[in-house]
Amino acid sequence: MPAPRIPPIQCLLTFEALARLRSVTQAADELCVTPSAVSHRIRQLEEQLGVKLFGRADFSLTTEGSEYLAQVREALAALQRFPSRHAAPGRRKLRLAVTPTFARSILMPRLHQFAEAYPEIDLTLQVSIPLLDVVAEDADLTIRFGTGRYQDVEFICILKDVVTPVASPAFVRQHGPFETPQDLQGVPLLRSPLEPWRTWFAAHHLDWPEPTDGSQFNDIGLMCDGAAAGMGVALVRLKLGAPWLNHGTLVRLYPHNVPSPHAHYLCWRAGAMERWECATFAAWLRQALA
Repeated sequence: MPAPRIPPIQCLLTFEALARLRSVTQAADELCVTPSAVSHRIRQLEEQLGVKLFGRADFSLTTEGSEYLAQVREALAALQRFPSRHAAPGRRKLRLAVTPTFARSILMPRLHQFAEAYPEIDLTLQVSIPLLDVVAEDADLTIRFGTGRYQDVEFICILKDVVTPVASPAFVRQHGPFETPQDLQGVPLLRSPLEPWRTWFAAHHLDWPEPTDGSQFNDIGLMCDGAAAGMGVALVRLKLGAPWLNHGTLVRLYPHNVPSPHAHYLCWRAGAMERWECATFAAWLRQALA
């Protein structure tokens, strides 16, 4: 007679989190998975056990669920005690693909904190620009900038931002003042497929077409450098443009913020979050950007 099959560890972790939090969304956030993945894992666990673990929509436990939860927590606690904290940890490898300006403006200033907290993880950074089909295929985790409608991976939103026109102080003195949105008419506008101007135009009720003339950049950091050099006005995400704004090489033209239609997402292939180093980095990144 074959031995009973042990449920997958991710199902047990999901069951414990859902029983404790009583919210699919909160459990998904804690585990760095999608809500649908939480539901799938619970169904998988119930089918394997042959019992219902949750009785109602408020995620109250059945009698069998309460009994099983006690066993699961005891088993998880035992696993957490070993190996001993005095044992020498092995090196872990984590490959991260990240968009260039996010790496420069957001990630790199914080990455020393991760290295200090988790010295056993060797992190390899690779450049990725998925909107332009520049993708690191072998990455364990990928930071994408886009709409969040990804069918090929699991993902969580890690950073939203607003857009605002910026230029160098010398450019503002030469071409300003910029008091109304209409003052941008006839001014050189720097362009990027990563941040189209139509978002800002529409928010200010300007029936202007997307610019087709002027310098174009496929990297927001390069566009910021171009604007700082006096090449024109750039539409930049405020958090990504912070290094240039903080150093005074760029200044905002208007005080009003316009939400970007895009955001940054941490993405991974199915099963990646079962690796300790992937789940650890995901949890750290969300906390660092909170």
